[in-house]
Formats: sequence, C-alpha cells, structure tokens
Amino acid sequence: MAELYLTEKRSTHSFLAITGGPDIILLLVTLILVTVGTVMIYSSSSVIAAERFGDGYYFLKKQILFVVFGLGVMVILSKIPYRYFRKVAYLSILLSIALLSLLLIPQMGIRVGGATRWLDVGVFSFQVTELVKVCLVLFLAHFLTKKEEHIREFSRGFVAPFIITSIIICLVLLQPDFGTAAIMVMILIFMFYLAGNRILHLTGLVTLLVPAGFILITHKGYRLERFMSFLDPWKDPMKSGFQIIQSLLSFGSGGMFGTGLGNGMQKLFYLPEPHTDFILSVIAEETGFIGVTIVIILFAILVFQGFIISYTAADLFGTLLASGLTIIIALEVVINMAAVMGLIPTKGLVLPFISYGGTSLIMSLATVGLLLNISSCRE
Repeated sequence: MAELYLTEKRSTHSFLAITGGPDIILLLVTLILVTVGTVMIYSSSSVIAAERFGDGYYFLKKQILFVVFGLGVMVILSKIPYRYFRKVAYLSILLSIALLSLLLIPQMGIRVGGATRWLDVGVFSFQVTELVKVCLVLFLAHFLTKKEEHIREFSRGFVAPFIITSIIICLVLLQPDFGTAAIMVMILIFMFYLAGNRILHLTGLVTLLVPAGFILITHKGYRLERFMSFLDPWKDPMKSGFQIIQSLLSFGSGGMFGTGLGNGMQKLFYLPEPHTDFILSVIAEETGFIGVTIVIILFAILVFQGFIISYTAADLFGTLLASGLTIIIALEVVINMAAVMGLIPTKGLVLPFISYGGTSLIMSLATVGLLLNISSCRE
C-alpha cells in the first residue's frame, strides 16, 4: 500500500523526477559545506593546536586527510547499486550490536567527556554511533519494505523493528549518549510513519517514550544540570552555563557581517571545543549573521534535495533509505544549531560536514554517496 501511494504521488508530480545521473545540486552543496568546514576548522583551531601540539596546522592537516578519505568513500558508495545493500541489512544491524557491545569492554572503549563512544582498534579509533545510525536506517528501510503488505499489523509490521531498535538504543544509553538515542527514536518514528504504519501504533509509541525520556533526564544529575543551565545559564556562568554563554557572546559579537575570518576572540580559550561542537559560534562571530544565514541555506538545500531524491526514488526501499539518511543529517544540523544558539540544552553533537571529526565527516559523506546513488536510479 505504501509503495502504491508513493508511486501515485511520484506520477502526479513527475516534473520532480530527474534522470541521467546523480543529483548535481546535492553534490555541489556538499562540496561547498566541506570546504567551508575545512576553512573554519583552521580558523577556529589554529591557536589551540599550536598550544596543545606545537603545530597550528595540526587539526587542519588531519581534517584534510579525513576529507580525502571521506570523498573516496562517497564516490565508491555512489557507484555500487543501492539495492545491493539490502543483502547486508541484517548483517549491518548485527555488526552495530557487536560494536556497541565492544564499547562496554574497558580495554576497547575510549572514554571522553564522561561517555564511552569511541572504539579503539589499535591503528585508529572511531565513533561507533556514527556508523550505527546509518546501519539502523538501512535495516529499517529493508525490513519495512519487506513487510510492506503487513506494515499496519502490530505483530508483523511494528514489534520486530521496535525491539531491534530498542536493543540498539539501550546499548547507546549505556555509553551514555542520550542525544544519539533520542535521534534514533526520531528516526524510527519517522520511518514508521513514512512506511505507512498505523497512527494508533505511533501514538502509543510516543506516549510510552515521552515519560521514559523524562525519567532518563531527571534521574541523571548531569542531564538535569544541563537542562537547568539551559533555562538560566547566568545562574552559574563559570560552570554549567559557561559554554552557552560564550556561544551567545560569539553570536552577539559577530553582528551583521562578522569580525572577519580569523579575527574571532571567543575561540581563544573562551569557547570550549570551538572546532567541534561550537564551530557555528565561531562562524557567527567571524562571518556574522550573513555567514550563518548562508550556512543554514546550504543545509536547507541539502536536506531538500535529499527528500526530493526520496520522493522520486525508483522503489519503496530507495524512498525509505533516502528519507532515513536525510533525516539523520537534518536532525543533527537542527540539534547542533539549536544548542549553540541556546534554543535547547547543550548536547555533544557536531555540525555535519563542518565540524572537526573524522568519523562524523566520513559517515556524512558516505550518506551523500548513497543519496547520489539513489538519485541516479530515479524514475
């Protein structure tokens, strides 16, 4: 039923279907965002890198390597027919559970900032949840397509993917990583809805998850502290409210056109991690309202193109896969931007394509590679 609905919708708006190759707009916007990110990583990290490592180019050089590797992954995934990935959907979810379980082993997991999110495999380390989010979308797209005829049935179309996703979410919460777990919940609900699941089932799921989320927030002191500092960061300006206050100062200092590239002051040991979670704050200070607006527009175009690719995909699996991948990027962008602007409590999520970080950048470019792949097969 879901596939029939989507097919009729595509035929009604056939002018959206573009054939003859990958989505060039998506590719160009991605390359622009990566370029902006590389420039801003150097601007925001050079002083810190010189202080910590004696090399102002330390983070820049590593990011360039990540960009080259990530672009290679993007090209490879854009060439492999996306329907092939249905064959490894179950394997990918088993791999996700295995990797998340390995994080619980003290010798394997790397603890940073109170959470064990990085897996040490000797020659390199990577953030497991970045891969798991993509694997989860792949599994849900395959399973919901396979169960298309039974998607509105509670036992056959709802219970199995909910249980498997719940296992993944519980393992993520053990890190602990409440923000990523929340994103996975939103991905599940979104893809259930898109596949045609019953509204009654989704309403029941939300009714169950809201109080669960409230309990998770209130029963962990640091989460409750983040929430209280979000409500009034100036109550404790030197501790819990320090990050968001410095971020707001960056936005206020930038004005309309900014202080100029490289001239920002908040990155000089005032703004914590200016090249990762709070890189948008540096962009705001150095390029002003105009620069931030351009970045927002670029992300809006990228997300819009992702949903257009989903809308015009050749089959239901392509539609669900493209939608799920796009919603990952959209959620991460919205949450990061909202946090640094003081609209929601701060959360350790980077800004896709722009923040420093190998795993995030590589998986974001991998996501674009899959979207380009799907766009090449549009009807």
